[in-house]
Amino acid sequence: MKERPDVNDLSMDTGVQQMITKARDEGIETAFDRADKMKQCGFGSQGVCCRLCLEGPCRISPTGNGPQSGVCGANIDTIVARNFFNNVIQGTASHAEHAREIAHALVETVAGHAPYTIAGVDKLKSIAQGLGIETEGKEVNQLVKEVTDKALEDFQKQEGTLNWLKLKADQKSYQTWENLGLLPENAHAEIAKGMARNVMGADADPANLLMGTVSMGLVDGFAGLHMSTDLQDIMFGVPKAVKAQYRLGVINKEKINISVHGHIPLLADKVVEWARKLEDEAKKVGADGINIVGVCCSANELLMRKGVSVATNYASQEMPIITGALEAMVVDIQCIMPGLQQVAECYHTELITTLPYSKISGATHVEFTTEKADEAAKEIVMKAINNYKNRDSNKVNIPEEVTEAYAGFSTEQIVEALANVNPDDPLKPLVDAIANGDILGAVAIVGCTNPRKRQDQYNVDLVMELIKNNVLVVATGCSAHSLGKFGLLSPDGLKYSGKEMREVLTAVGKANGLPALPPALHMGSCVDNSRIADLLTALANYLDVGIKDLPAAGSCPETHHPKALAIGTYFVASGVDVHVGVNPQVTGSELVTNVLTASKGDFPITTDELFGGKIIYEEDSVIAAQKLIERIKMKRKALGLK
Repeated sequence: MKERPDVNDLSMDTGVQQMITKARDEGIETAFDRADKMKQCGFGSQGVCCRLCLEGPCRISPTGNGPQSGVCGANIDTIVARNFFNNVIQGTASHAEHAREIAHALVETVAGHAPYTIAGVDKLKSIAQGLGIETEGKEVNQLVKEVTDKALEDFQKQEGTLNWLKLKADQKSYQTWENLGLLPENAHAEIAKGMARNVMGADADPANLLMGTVSMGLVDGFAGLHMSTDLQDIMFGVPKAVKAQYRLGVINKEKINISVHGHIPLLADKVVEWARKLEDEAKKVGADGINIVGVCCSANELLMRKGVSVATNYASQEMPIITGALEAMVVDIQCIMPGLQQVAECYHTELITTLPYSKISGATHVEFTTEKADEAAKEIVMKAINNYKNRDSNKVNIPEEVTEAYAGFSTEQIVEALANVNPDDPLKPLVDAIANGDILGAVAIVGCTNPRKRQDQYNVDLVMELIKNNVLVVATGCSAHSLGKFGLLSPDGLKYSGKEMREVLTAVGKANGLPALPPALHMGSCVDNSRIADLLTALANYLDVGIKDLPAAGSCPETHHPKALAIGTYFVASGVDVHVGVNPQVTGSELVTNVLTASKGDFPITTDELFGGKIIYEEDSVIAAQKLIERIKMKRKALGLK
């Protein structure tokens, strides 16, 4: 029998190691075990498998020794391009639906049908003005209605382009996209058209498919990321810097523990509200109170607006259940492992799904709608309270480690922090630090963790190499959680930073009443990659250059989800180099690989030439960091910076 990997090889987090050992001792299979058992398909990992019709499945031999086209005649380049396009469509659909859900919730709120309030009035006015809406003398509810009308237009308009693209795009990128005919009309039409293009017998030109993929990336960026973030800021308020805790030690043995997991914050926000309202009910059953902890991007949303602590990130999402002290795990959509229910059945934890189009067999379902948000949240919290009596103390084992971190660095918060250094010209301190080389450049660490890679290690290693070389890091999603677990979202993390950047971040921190800013700034959830784009746009406009000219890049060291490819496509189209540390499954086609990565090949047009950004595929995080630094230095040189 094959020996299972040592737990130390599966995760950098000692608490997760402890829980994997506990699970194995109790005969429970986790994602790490399943990843070890599941052999990856060599054809699929290169993107050369096609199962888009019933003539197949067909697979092309990338070595040239087997079939070189499918039954229909599609060649290896077409098949790989279509598969990549399909991944980006899936990721875009996830983010666009997120945005549409928030828009719908705002509509219901101002109509008096949903129990939310509008917390981000200043953001509302800013977005309204950017959309060309007159704000003077209008009530908040009227402005929300007009803004959401514009948002929902982006899912149905039949001419022109996305309102949010016109609102948020930097002009130099916009001009490039317009010249190439890549501007999308509306999110739903582009997603449907993309699916139609990819069926057997439709679009078979790999170059055309890749340009369609870029258009899809723009839908993701503007109708997904930007719209979601802006509307959530209107609903819940713009995040401010907060201090909280990370790791499994945030689960409290003396309290009723509820984990919120997923991406859309509408229900998670209400669960926090009702947990506070029902504290006395918890004490009636013998608990000290109710403790909410976060997993994945719901964790990011609650962390930066409510100060809710984070238990863990994607790959180890089963571990809070394995502590034996979790009364309920509440999930909505995206990144929810179906295997959670199998683990929950081994403990008293109740897994609760909440959306009609995202259920798990065997889990409890509490239907969530914006109209019934309070009722659903109250029911969920009461289920957890009533489940407390079923906890088996003999199964409880909670890791002790916790790490302090700062989070919630929205674009507005970063500008506000810089304004405390230079009130008249807030961006100048950052621009000056980049110009004189104290900060070499910036890299966004985004995306996930993947059970096939040692959890957190690749995210952390890459950031350690970057900050050592005075590269400022901003972080979102589960990658941000990796950094939070290991002290890189804390001023203490500056001990790993280069001296010059340490001095800059210390000065800015002290101007804001902190010992220093962290070397990695937590900017939010996956959709909040839009905040990174906003910051880049502000810097590009300040310097009167394109985003493609800035010494900035992105990295996704441990990703697992098609959403990361959609996000990456958007940023590449904006002129930003994007590193991926997990096989993007395009290597079967030299043409597709060359277009996306600007590697050697005969195809003359690449994304680097068209947009100024490319994909860098490198599994070794230290080597990847060095490649990103070289690209940053190249862009610095082009700007005339030392």
